[in-house]
Parts: sequence; C-alpha cells; structure tokens
Amino acid sequence: MTLFHDLQKYMAIPRVETVRLSPDGRRLVAVVRALAPDRKKYATALWEIDPGGEAEPRRLTRSKQGEDSPAFLPDGTLLFVSERPDAQAEKGLDDKESKALWALPASGGEARLMAARPSGIAAPLVARDAGTIVFSASTLPGDAAADGERRKRRADAGVTAILHDAYPIRLWDHQLGPDQPRLFALGQDAHDITPEAGQALVGQSAAVTPDGSTVVTGWWVPIDGAAQRSELVAIDRATGRRRTLMARDGIDFLSPLISPDGRTVVCVADAHGTLAEPPDQTLWLVPLDGSEPRDLMAGLDLWPGDHAWSPDSARVYFCADQRGRRPVFALDTSAGSIEQVTRDDAAYTHLAVSPDGRTLYAVRSGIDAPPAAVRIDCSTGDVARLKAPGGSLPLPGRVTEITAAAPDGAEIRGWLVLPADPAGPADPAGPADPADPAPLLLWVHGGPFASWNNWSWRWNPWIMAAQGYAVLLPDPALSTGYGQDHIRRGIGSWGEATFGDVMAITDAALGRDDIDETRTAMMGGSFGGYMANWIAGHTDRFDAIVTHASVWKFDILVTSDESYYFIREFGDPADRLSRWEANDPSRHAGKIRTPMLVIHGDRDYRVPIGNSLWLWWDLVRNKVDAKFLYYPDENHWILSPGNATVWYETVLAFLAEHVLGEEWRRPETL
Repeated sequence: MTLFHDLQKYMAIPRVETVRLSPDGRRLVAVVRALAPDRKKYATALWEIDPGGEAEPRRLTRSKQGEDSPAFLPDGTLLFVSERPDAQAEKGLDDKESKALWALPASGGEARLMAARPSGIAAPLVARDAGTIVFSASTLPGDAAADGERRKRRADAGVTAILHDAYPIRLWDHQLGPDQPRLFALGQDAHDITPEAGQALVGQSAAVTPDGSTVVTGWWVPIDGAAQRSELVAIDRATGRRRTLMARDGIDFLSPLISPDGRTVVCVADAHGTLAEPPDQTLWLVPLDGSEPRDLMAGLDLWPGDHAWSPDSARVYFCADQRGRRPVFALDTSAGSIEQVTRDDAAYTHLAVSPDGRTLYAVRSGIDAPPAAVRIDCSTGDVARLKAPGGSLPLPGRVTEITAAAPDGAEIRGWLVLPADPAGPADPAGPADPADPAPLLLWVHGGPFASWNNWSWRWNPWIMAAQGYAVLLPDPALSTGYGQDHIRRGIGSWGEATFGDVMAITDAALGRDDIDETRTAMMGGSFGGYMANWIAGHTDRFDAIVTHASVWKFDILVTSDESYYFIREFGDPADRLSRWEANDPSRHAGKIRTPMLVIHGDRDYRVPIGNSLWLWWDLVRNKVDAKFLYYPDENHWILSPGNATVWYETVLAFLAEHVLGEEWRRPETL
C-alpha cells in the first residue's frame, strides 16, 4: 500500500512550492504548503533548506495564518507576507484579515512588522544592493493615504457594487475592482509610485534595479476591440515618472528581470495568436538606457519561462517545455547561443543562481516525482536533491513513454502510467501482468497550450494507478514542447485535430498486451474537459467520461474573463460564426450515449459555470446516464482538501461503476 491508496494521507503530504536564495548563497528558503490543524484548508510556512544538502530542513515560521512570498534584504533579513496579528500594535492586525509585510532577522528572533495596507500586501521586491523594498497593494481609486477611510465608508453603507469602465472585469476566480493594484516603495512610509495605474498592473510582475532607483514592470494598455496588450515600462521610484521601454503591436511584454549590473532587462515576449497563427513566446533583452532591444531567441522553437540571470550578467538561465520534459537552458546574451543544462526526464521551475555562478537551485518535479528542492551543477547538469519537507513517495506502478502516428502523419507522444501488479512483483514499480491487463484511462491535459511534463497534486494519475488503472497522458495538437508546427495543427480546430491525435495514441495504448481494450474511460479538465465533451459526441468507444470545468456551448467563451484571447483565434462570433460552430461540442449533444460525470466550480470565471449548466440540461433531456458534481465556492480548480478529496472519491466511484462493473457508491460526505 502507498499513500496514493489513502486519500486522507495523500492530502496531508507537505508540498514544496518555491525556493529563494539569500544574497550570500548560504541560505535557501522554501515555501511549503501543508494541511492546517483543522484539516479544512492548506496553509503555507517558510522552511530553511541547507544548500549543501547536509543539514535537515528547519521550519522558520509558525502561525495559523501562514506565510509566503519570501525575499531577502542585503543583510540576510528575510521578508515575507502574512495575515498574522501584530502583538505590538495597539489595534492589532487581527482586526483586519489582510497580509502585511514582516521581517525576520538573519540572526533569528521574532519577526517584526514592516508595513501594512488596508487591502494587504503582495509580492515584495528588494533592490539587491540598496535594499530598497517595493511591494504591490490594491487600493481604491483616489489618494492611497485615505484608502482605509474609503473602505470604511463603503462597508458602513453596505455597498458591494463595482462600477466598471474598462475590460476585463474578472480574473480566474475573483472580481477585479473596485480596488486596483498599485506599486509602493517603502521608506519611512509606503510611497505610492503608481497612483494612476487603474487596471494596468493586474496580474503583472515587476523588478527593481540593484540601486533601487527604478522599477520595471509589465503595464496593460487597452487596444481596439476591448482587448489589451502589455508594454514594458520603467518607473522612477522617487518621482513615479513612467517611461515606456518596449511596446509592439500584437506582443505582450511580461515577467521582467533586471540584470545584476543594472543595465538591461530580460523579459518574456508573448506574441498574440491570430486566426491562422498560434501564439508564440521568446525572450527579449531590453537596455534600460533606451538603446536597441533585441530578441534573444529568434528562430528557436522554445517557449521560455522561469528565467534567472547569472551573477556576471552574461547569461540567462530559463526553463522550457521539451518533449514531455521541462529542462533548464543557458543562453549567452552576447553570442546568442543556447545550451541545455539538465537532461533528465524532469520539469524545472523557480530558478535561483548562486553568487559564484556555479550552481543553480530550483524546484524539480516530473510525472513520477513530486516537487522537490534541488541543486544543479551549471557546468555538468548534475542534479542533487536537497533535504526538504515531503520526502520521496513510493509509487504504485511505473511510467513509460508511448508514441503514435496521427491521421496527418505527425508523431504524437505521451506518458503511460502503468499500475503495479497486485499479485505479482513485490516492487510496486514492477510491470503489470499481461495475464491481468489493466483498464485504460485516457486523460487529456488542460491549457490547451500545455504539456504533461510535471507533477500535479490536483490531476494526479498515481491515484488512479493505485486503483489499478493504466493512465494515458498524451500531448496532442496544441501541446507545448514540440515546436510551433505542432501547435499550429490545432489552431482554429480544437475539436477535430485534437480528436484525431488522442484517438491515435489511445489505439496505440490499447494495442499493448498489458492493457484491457474492453475497459476504457476518458477524462479531462479545462481544455481537457472540452475534449471530453467533444469525444462524448463523436464516439461511444469509452465506458465512461469525466468532464471537469469544461467548455460546452462554445460561444459562452465570450463571457470568459479573457474573451479577447479566444476572439483572436476564432474571430468575432458576429462575423465568423461558422468557425465557432465548427468547434462547438454542444452541436453533437444528441449523439452522446456514454455515461458522463460533470464537475464544475461556480467561481470559475475562465470557463464560466453556464457551460456545465447547459451541458447538464442537454444530458438530462437526452436521457444520458450522468451525474453533476457541483461546487458552489470552488473555482477552476478544486483547492480545499475536503472538496479535493470528494472530487477523487466521486471520480473513482463513477469509473468503478461504469468501467469495473462495481456497484455505485456515493461518497459519504455528499
């Protein structure tokens, strides 16, 4: 038995999320998420990890409210944000549930309150040399100093209404407004350096120069058709004066990172998709003195992210999806050459470079490995796991790769998770017994611009493998890591192109002698849920289908939080209705015969709940054997441990009934 056989134990596994390295390279701090004492939610805490890998990890913070967003001052003081109360304050921060900025001295002792705002504080940034602190805080329109008074008047009047004058108005699971994010520089008090930001800073990240004089950030500007693009701007910390560093039609400049010498910025350039072309990503180098910027990756078929500078400002390290992995790469900014650093089957995020430039620290995960803090030798690519909470997890099976030829001849690859033979080898990672073939569960990823290449606590195939299923995790058309041509195959043809790919690789999996072709199911969330709906209307080969947070009535996407994103690819429904209709799963509702489990959270604004309400009505009126698992207070994901547990319980019970022939067992808490 493994932890994947017991959902309660699985939900209690500590989860490493991010790592931050101190300026001297001697301390590595991780954010670790774990069950709160009441087991009804998750809480984060900061842990110190030995960069050398010798000492045991040490927990640094303990509070009911939790701590996150670590950052270091030049003297080693650790900053973080938390809703913990201030024991020294006369009024006490416990009067307000908002995150404040705290500082924990390098020498130890008690953390002290650094700054607080009525709405809370997020994303503290530190100037590497000067120690200047910049942070983000949402503020109601008007003078930042009177923000608390305006909030009180609004609360006293019982007003919750929001008056919008721009798009968008929602993001993922929360409303935008009436307050708006601004950037503050911390001196004797918090100085508002973006008083007129409006919604320009929503979802943006920023960076501060080593001397603390300039803040660089992405900045949303409206464009025609209720859309927007992100420019790269530099803001003078003292005066708030803003100048544009980089702006181009059809490109969002995001995630800036300033070089250690303070001269240049590297940022992600996200080219907008069109009716004919997919979006694309690259890295740009933008000098702060206004000289000519340049594309660092022109002609290279990679989507970069998680970038980090070398200490000498000569190289940029980044991660990018590549054939079911996410390696680390090193880019020489002068020569324009790129070398691959890691070559294992893992996915890397949250890079941090040691002061001597010889070592990278990161979070490593894989289909078969939960996130862990690791040390990477920059010259050899050797990876060493560091001691951190969570530890390794014995898996109830093994994983292998699988490929197939799509109808158009393209190669489609994926991972195949195989369950251990319960009556065979003692090794749980041993092969399944061909004499007792496993039922197959096809699981299509979300996105659609994504890849099955890392660990997911929410979409975990090993829970299914623990119940005896073989789980197929394909990267069909639109998946990242296979070049622009692979993405281009599915542009404007989500359903038809991807359907051909996933059916081809499903056939390849069912051709194995350790998989039972007579017992099959399919599931997916988000884009994978869309494909679940499309598959349901185009084949009855599966015994059961689970669709989570899925698109059903395709034109409902115009009510998404980012409707302009879909209009770029499919056009304005008023002008190109046929393109929308061609991708609409609901047009095939009358053909569905497969039992379906529909799952959706009401606070999902990316794929609004109206999709599943309409889908449920179509299933009921067409007398399809179906169930609807509805979450009134969850979003696109299902995040609370109790609701996540019942998600797995319901999915497993539904599959057991229709695939394994067992009696339906309603989860006890439903």
